[in-house]
Amino acid sequence: MDDDEVALGKGSVFFYGVGHVLNDITAACWFTYLLVFMTDIGLSPRDAATVMLSGQIADGFTTIFAGELIDRFGHFKIWHGGGSILVAVSFSSVFGSCVPCLIFGNESTTLQTLGYSFFAAVFNVGWAATQVSHMSMVNCITLHSTSRVVMTSCRNAFSMVANLSLYAIAFVVFHVNPSQTTKDIENQYRWIAYLSIFVGCCFVAVFHIGTKEPRLKEDSKGHAYQKIAWTYWFEKVLYYQVALVYIFTRLITNVSQSFLAFYVINDLRMAQSSKALIPAMIYISSFIVSIVLQELTWSSQRLKIFFSVGGVLWILCGSAIFFMPSNLKNIMYFLSFVIGIANALISVTGISMQSYLVGEDVKGCAFVYGSLSFLDKVSCGLALWVLESYQNTSTALKDCSPKCSCFSVSRYGVGLVPAVCALAAVVVTCTMKLEKPRLRPLKVPLLE
Repeated sequence: MDDDEVALGKGSVFFYGVGHVLNDITAACWFTYLLVFMTDIGLSPRDAATVMLSGQIADGFTTIFAGELIDRFGHFKIWHGGGSILVAVSFSSVFGSCVPCLIFGNESTTLQTLGYSFFAAVFNVGWAATQVSHMSMVNCITLHSTSRVVMTSCRNAFSMVANLSLYAIAFVVFHVNPSQTTKDIENQYRWIAYLSIFVGCCFVAVFHIGTKEPRLKEDSKGHAYQKIAWTYWFEKVLYYQVALVYIFTRLITNVSQSFLAFYVINDLRMAQSSKALIPAMIYISSFIVSIVLQELTWSSQRLKIFFSVGGVLWILCGSAIFFMPSNLKNIMYFLSFVIGIANALISVTGISMQSYLVGEDVKGCAFVYGSLSFLDKVSCGLALWVLESYQNTSTALKDCSPKCSCFSVSRYGVGLVPAVCALAAVVVTCTMKLEKPRLRPLKVPLLE
């Protein structure tokens, strides 16, 4: 049996899967609590959105450069380790006191916005280097198409573990250290950041111990894999289709996550505990589905079907969320379970489509992941900036009748935007022609 027909062992899949936990737990904190934290310490919604946008743009441009350099020079684990160090060092400064304000003794809003924007950008530079190196490793660790999907599914499962860990940490911190002043709020989020970094770094260590550096070798005929020019991808229709699906997938998950806390508290008038309970239910169901997906044998047709099912589920959930009055708020617990299933389906299959796009062109895979991540980060950053700029406070919703829906920005962010993106993504997916790549057997293994 040829090497490309041999499935990857579960040990290798596990060690790979834990390599993105630091990124995932900090990203969960970023999307769930950054806007809340910034407004709690006194920044306007527009300034808070500017801080997030600065990080997203820095992330986007870094993915392009990191992808090109990884394709040119390799050393996936060095990029992963360096990015993880940068994330660990800078993340606590994103959630905490304004460092430039302490240095200059000035608490102006402008200086706060600039200070937090700087550390948000530094954090996202490290985050991007880790993400691109980790995602592109999939195609160089194995050529087995099902193993690639299994690795992505395992990565997504540990992403759910990371998110649940964050909410557990936040729950403990918020209850042990209640806040009454701005200083208390800063201390709360600083401890959440410290504990998140510690948990994530433990998994990074496991990843580096258990995963060997992938090295591209020759095929069975002795032909070395050649560097692929980035213009090669722009000539493929599938590149644009996969890019659109990936962008829509990230918009669905990131925008809905960012406004979920605002929606359940302000729009549905649920208890404060619901802003932790509802996300936790989403991630638990998503984790279970991700585990199940690892046990399946994958084909291009099955990939498209599962993504479409996830997209349809999000269309139904988004429509229900958009029109749901607050007197039906208990339905949100059921919807959170369905959303978790949908998130797992679209995330695993949406990312796996990139592996089908890359095929055996492994010397250009990092550019694919980097360029698509660039589009993802910029589009998500702009979408969140626009929505947050028009964010209303709960005061504007107090006069809303429990029997009717008041269409706030949060309702658009959690309901309408994900539903529209899901519909567009399903349409694009139906037009795709994903063929199983005809991979050449290797002369020597990819891992050494």
